[in-house]
Amino acid sequence: MAGLPDHILRRSAEARAKAEGRDVEEVFAELKGEAPPKPAAPAEPETSAPDAEQPPAAESAEEPAEEPAAAPSGATTMRDLDTESQQYGVPVALLQRAIQARAKREGRELVAAGAPAATTEAGAVTPTPAAAAEPTPRAAPPAIPEGVTTQRLLTVVKAGAIQQVKSTPTDKVSVWPHLLAIEFVALMVVLAGLIIFSVFVDAPLLEFANFNEQPNPSKAPWYFLGLQELLSYFDPQVAGVIIPGFGLVGLAMIPYVDKNPAVKPSDRKLAIMIFSFFVFAAAILTTYGSFFRGPGFNFTFPWTDGIFFDF
Repeated sequence: MAGLPDHILRRSAEARAKAEGRDVEEVFAELKGEAPPKPAAPAEPETSAPDAEQPPAAESAEEPAEEPAAAPSGATTMRDLDTESQQYGVPVALLQRAIQARAKREGRELVAAGAPAATTEAGAVTPTPAAAAEPTPRAAPPAIPEGVTTQRLLTVVKAGAIQQVKSTPTDKVSVWPHLLAIEFVALMVVLAGLIIFSVFVDAPLLEFANFNEQPNPSKAPWYFLGLQELLSYFDPQVAGVIIPGFGLVGLAMIPYVDKNPAVKPSDRKLAIMIFSFFVFAAAILTTYGSFFRGPGFNFTFPWTDGIFFDF
């Protein structure tokens, strides 16, 4: 497995040592193709005398004195963090925190690389207090000057599409060109219709009026025939002032009675009902005075007596 980074080999060695019950350093040396490190000499058993205590056996003369003791099985060793930090671009403090968190999660002991290990009475190797890797102290934050207030803002921005599919509907439009353009087109259409009608239909002027010879029946123009029809039923003061005044006031009160802001006809039923009442009333009176009134402004049937009205 030559060519793989040491931290990957270390993780593989830890997993294999945990599964096989072997020493991590021994498995790590096998993966790297090196000679396995020599294990530390175990301590001699105690003597039968209760007050006699034998010192631990001395190391072999052949083993170099400067070689560090191997880490116990099930322990996590702190590696050369400076080298890995420069190799992978990760701060040393983050590497230390990651190794400590992994050792705490797996229940292992933390041993610094190259630190001597102490031997207990039972022969188990435990790390010395100096071997435990201590986290690098963090630098104190800079002091905030007096009179300076710091604020921390946090907001959530909803992600939106770069290009919207449809435009947002608006309730307001400009008078120009939206309204005036439509009114100008309507004006041109009506003017063209009047010109064409005047070319094909003759509208001669009548003779001068003669008060000694009044036409019978004498009818007002079509737009006043509704009021003339009311004169057949009511007093002139009622038919010419009171009833038309009530009609105009009723039309002016529609925006105050119906305050619905909707613009759809289906949502303005009250306003349409009031306006339709006045329109149909005026249409019925005008039609009745035009086609059903004969000489002396008496009632006639147009299909028997004819129509007494000039178009």
